[in-house]
Amino acid sequence: MANGKIKTNNLPFLLEKKEVVLVKPAKPTPSEVLSFSTLDNDPNLEIICQSIYVYRAKSFSSIKGGHHDLVSSNGKTHDLELSSDPVTVISDALSRVLVYYYPLAGKLKRDSDGELRLTCNSSGVPFLSASANCELSSLDYLDGVAVEVAKPFVFDWRGEDDDDDDGRHPLTLQVTKFSCGGFTVGMGLSHSVCDGPGAAQFYRAMAEVATGKTEPSVKPVWERERLVGKPTKTPFQNHIDKSSLATSPHLPCTEIEHGCFNVNSETIKRLKTSLMKECGDEFTTIEALSAYVWRSRFRALQFNSDGKTVFSLTVGSRGRLNPPLPDGYYGNAFTGAYVTIMGQDLNEGPLSRVCKLIKESKKIACSSDYNWNSINMFETMRRENIKLEMDDATLVLTDWRQLGLVEEVDFGWKGPVNMIPVPWRMFGYVGLCIFISPSTLDPAMKGGLRVLLSFPATAMAKFKEEMDALLNLGDDKALA
Repeated sequence: MANGKIKTNNLPFLLEKKEVVLVKPAKPTPSEVLSFSTLDNDPNLEIICQSIYVYRAKSFSSIKGGHHDLVSSNGKTHDLELSSDPVTVISDALSRVLVYYYPLAGKLKRDSDGELRLTCNSSGVPFLSASANCELSSLDYLDGVAVEVAKPFVFDWRGEDDDDDDGRHPLTLQVTKFSCGGFTVGMGLSHSVCDGPGAAQFYRAMAEVATGKTEPSVKPVWERERLVGKPTKTPFQNHIDKSSLATSPHLPCTEIEHGCFNVNSETIKRLKTSLMKECGDEFTTIEALSAYVWRSRFRALQFNSDGKTVFSLTVGSRGRLNPPLPDGYYGNAFTGAYVTIMGQDLNEGPLSRVCKLIKESKKIACSSDYNWNSINMFETMRRENIKLEMDDATLVLTDWRQLGLVEEVDFGWKGPVNMIPVPWRMFGYVGLCIFISPSTLDPAMKGGLRVLLSFPATAMAKFKEEMDALLNLGDDKALA
């Protein structure tokens, strides 16, 4: 057993980690090699996305026959003797859900032909049990904590069975128990295998079998061949001249800071009201706030105004494709809604115009034809061995609020009170922005959201200034 001492806010705590074990499917599963879709094969997605789910200590609602019963948020009662240890509950649930999600117990590898393949061999999922000698409340339930504090609650693992010839595990889980009785679940999942809705589907299924269901309510569907594109006849051409893109004096950089910014519901309401007064149109939260964040990032990084800047909003493809994807499909299924404008227009023009451009791009990206054209373009690039390199002037935004991961995923301790992604090394950190739901423990944030962004250390203070200006939207200067 390895111990490591971690200090945060001058408060040292000890984290005891047990040996990693491989959790295998509870029953025999198919032995096969699976291929991936065009979107799955995107090299930019070949990363492990880590997220942490925070659960408070269980509460006991009744005593029956000399023992406590645990009542979960779905109303089901579970014997304390069987349900008191989250490590036991979650590892058992993982084993049983892997019968259905057996590819996640296999090995992932990009072969010499450039294709990703997953060997289903019941290798198992690396599972780590840990204990921290502090209460979750001392860490604010990981709400707004530094990345260095959160990182010990997830893990990267390459065991003896992880080698270049065999591939790597697409999934890892870590359950960390705290002295208060609460715990965290740290999940690392290959973005090549699942997108956000796919990851949420798996995590929800694991919770379902943990709380009494014999099988997931939504059966997983692989069928990645459904989203394999057809290469276009004409060679791929990048429609944006990279020499025309704006540049920042802060980039590239070596020192990155990760920020989490709370935006409450009243602030969002005032932003929308100000935009309506400016142009007479109504905008959604994602349209209004993403425009503001995009402009704030541009200003913080001091891009040149005579260069172009690009905004890309991740738009889900489920329910929008023809032919439609089956329920239970958990592979990557999304496209990007793009807006490209001159830096001067973003920095000095009316913010409502930026919102309109985002609204229009969203509408276009929701069509089946747009999605298939995008898939075919990526397939063409893949065949021509062209990797889409992200530039500094581009901001990619993804919205996790609709994944249903806060409050809804119950292992018998009610839903998580908080969920945070650990910053991904995607687009060099600074090109990615994530909107997530707030912690449920802060009543003032009900209906609001959190904005996660990474910046060079030299630019973070300016971005904070821009976000603070949201509190003064009654001032005409706020939207100038």
